[in-house]
Amino acid sequence: MFNRIIENRIKEKIGDGKAIVVIGARQVGKTTLLTDILKDKNYLFLDADDPSTRSLLRGPTTEQIRTFISDYKYIFLDEAQRIPGIGLTLKIITDQFKTVQLFVSGSSSFNLGNELDEPLTGRKWEYELFPISWEEYENRIGFIKSEQQIENRLLYGLYPEVINNQGKEQETLKNLVNSYLYRDILAFSDIRKPEVLEKLLQALALQMGSEVNYNELSGLIGINKITIQKYIDILEKGYIVFRLNSFSRNIRNEIKQNRKIFFYDNGIRNMIIGNFNQLDLRVDRGALWENFLVSERRKQNLYKDTFAKMYFWRTKQQQEIDLIEEHEGRLSAFEIKWNKNASIKLPKTFTNNYKVDKIGIINPENFSEFLM
Repeated sequence: MFNRIIENRIKEKIGDGKAIVVIGARQVGKTTLLTDILKDKNYLFLDADDPSTRSLLRGPTTEQIRTFISDYKYIFLDEAQRIPGIGLTLKIITDQFKTVQLFVSGSSSFNLGNELDEPLTGRKWEYELFPISWEEYENRIGFIKSEQQIENRLLYGLYPEVINNQGKEQETLKNLVNSYLYRDILAFSDIRKPEVLEKLLQALALQMGSEVNYNELSGLIGINKITIQKYIDILEKGYIVFRLNSFSRNIRNEIKQNRKIFFYDNGIRNMIIGNFNQLDLRVDRGALWENFLVSERRKQNLYKDTFAKMYFWRTKQQQEIDLIEEHEGRLSAFEIKWNKNASIKLPKTFTNNYKVDKIGIINPENFSEFLM
């Protein structure tokens, strides 16, 4: 059991009259988290994977809701995206049953976000949950053990089930990819050709941490640019990948429209390309290190509401900075290096045009403080 960073934030919201909604990919620990929060309370658990629960919650009247709520003060609806029109039902519970605290989880934002945004406007606290963060991992097993595990985490990622099944990481990741990546995404989106989705994921995995050109992807996979954009948007909503846009203000030769695509979890990425070779045998270890650090930093910024915006920076002359963060108008620049002896010198094109408040090089010797 890992103590999750957002647990205390959720507990602080209990009893304030709004629904508490936790969304994220399958198997990141949403049910475990909410069950732990409710462990000392008498609550009604509704599992939307159960057909009878879906039938019960598909458009019930207020009186029908009153009947199944009974005297419960806490209700936990799991996998809410499985129920069409669930937002209106949850709105009735929130509005009409003021003494009831509603907890909701959903395994993706495909439908859940759209279903809940309008009906529950002003009626919900929404939290995103990701695979275990480095801070949660280090807090659980300690600094020394976690540092010893860094190569395994770069190869196998930080899904709870993967961490808890040492020696069976590849088998566990295979099940995760087959059951979630393809089945769920195809079920909750209008993707008609699963083989195209698979090709796109493989292409993105091989280009991880590099600039992605939609026109090149279109030619490689054989579908148009608009469809590429739509599929990547679906993968983002499914918490598989996220985009990092290029930073640009006023320098003529800056690359202004490009983006990099990262995976939320290294293990998922490595399973997609079927490569779990050890780091010293890999040509992509630098990309794995960068993906790990950028994704972990993103978790921290989202969990702790830093409101920091993350970018990369590059010019047409190939001058670049791996990570730029903008927070309250101040800029921080970070170079990400697997080689602990690498030095850093920011391009003068950048430093002459931008005021940088913080400069850092992140390597295996100091990454922990960057992620804590």
